Amino acid sequence: MNKLYKSSDLAVLLFALPLRAQEAPVIALWTNGAPGFESRRDEPEKAQDYWVRNIHNPSITAFLPPREKANGAAVLICPGGGHRELVFKAEGVEPARYLNNLGVAAFVLKYRLAREEGSPYSLKIHPGEDARRAMRLIRSRSEEWGLDSKRIGIVGFSAGGEVVSMLVYQPTAGNPQAADPIDRLDCRADFQIVIYPGPLGIPDEVSADAPPAFFLVADDDKGHVGPVIGLIDKYHKAGRPMEVHLFARGGHGFNMGGRSKLVSIKNWPQRMADWLADNDFLKPR
Repeated sequence: MNKLYKSSDLAVLLFALPLRAQEAPVIALWTNGAPGFESRRDEPEKAQDYWVRNIHNPSITAFLPPREKANGAAVLICPGGGHRELVFKAEGVEPARYLNNLGVAAFVLKYRLAREEGSPYSLKIHPGEDARRAMRLIRSRSEEWGLDSKRIGIVGFSAGGEVVSMLVYQPTAGNPQAADPIDRLDCRADFQIVIYPGPLGIPDEVSADAPPAFFLVADDDKGHVGPVIGLIDKYHKAGRPMEVHLFARGGHGFNMGGRSKLVSIKNWPQRMADWLADNDFLKPR
């Protein structure tokens, strides 16, 4: 099994490695633009500091692990930002690079923002549509990228956790009659990792085939601890496997933990790495 990095090494990993966001390929989800909004595909995104806005041509940015570390596992990462922006670096690039060091391929999703000022998008439709298309796109190229089609999961932070729910708890089968072969593929997630999620997209009940789950939140994150507690009960009733970390303190938006003064929060990525290893998601292909 690949070596697991201690979370105390996280800061070293994040800053010792070159920032490859500009080198990582960006792949549009639809060649001609998002359905119904093709005319807006060439509008430039706006990016500053930690955020990205004005997303009209949704895409994935591909971060592939070194060949000698790659184990075939992959994740689609959904950054947070309240559906007004994407916290693209701290909840996209940084977790992607951390997971690359575990041998996991990571694809960071730029989904359409329904709460951004002047947005033409629907919160109930378009973020979930983007996530489902992204998962199908990843599956369509799994052989090219050396991925195990049974170990492709999804990760979400905050509002990105809501996008995860929009995919995980909806039907995942593709349309066998679709003109686009990508849309014929299943968009299931083989596992989910959800960090301080919001409440949108969570169903009244969890189905008997819900994917194995890793949930993490701080108890003093009053707006986001409720969804996790609700999911614990739903997963327990459905008899589905889950691991939950409910920290006493930490607040909201601690990202990969590097900025926190709390040891438990700084070390949370190692809990994720442990869970991935214990469930054989890091087992070499």
